[in-house]
Amino acid sequence: MNQAALFDFLTELTRHNEREWFQAHKPAYDQLRREFEVLVGQILAALAAEEPALATLEAKKCIFRIYRDVRFSKRKEPYKTHFSAYFSVGGKQSVGPGYYFQLGPGGQTMLAGGIYQPEKEQLARIRQEIDYNGPALHRILEAPAFRQLYAGLEGEQLKRPPAGYPADHPDIEYLKHKSFVVSHPVADATARQLNLAEYVPAAFRTMRPFSDFLRDAVEG
Repeated sequence: MNQAALFDFLTELTRHNEREWFQAHKPAYDQLRREFEVLVGQILAALAAEEPALATLEAKKCIFRIYRDVRFSKRKEPYKTHFSAYFSVGGKQSVGPGYYFQLGPGGQTMLAGGIYQPEKEQLARIRQEIDYNGPALHRILEAPAFRQLYAGLEGEQLKRPPAGYPADHPDIEYLKHKSFVVSHPVADATARQLNLAEYVPAAFRTMRPFSDFLRDAVEG
């Protein structure tokens, strides 16, 4: 993947986020999209070697479209200014835990994973798992190798304890979460130089115990 070319293209797209400019530069986009699909395929193959359940996925089914849905947004720019993909059993529309990769200039490059805004039943199951097995989650999130990449649990939280859990619960701050995600930002200068086909799977490998914890919770 030619990250420098991708960043240059997306930087210009940021300045000219309009259909006329995009159509005039569509051949450049198409080439970069093909390169990104190859990269996603390499990442997917590396993940599937250790998580066979991902082996049935196709790279193109993991990649998000560059076109923004502006119907309910105050922002009307028609195009995203990053490329992104999601790796999870069931593809990019899966509601289960997975790995998210985003590549773009202006500090947009990041690796993330977990479950964003889980469904009601999933949320209840995750909270129950934290209640029963909080020490395991602590070990995962506080492991030195994990902390080198991921600062800790992120996502929106309730202001008050969720129903059924006391305010003095030892893991109440985790239980308040409405999403269960971790992320690792990558600076532009670094993202331009990385061998992403190796770096991204390695970072996701470090995240796997967290994903397994969530998967065990929601699949019971």
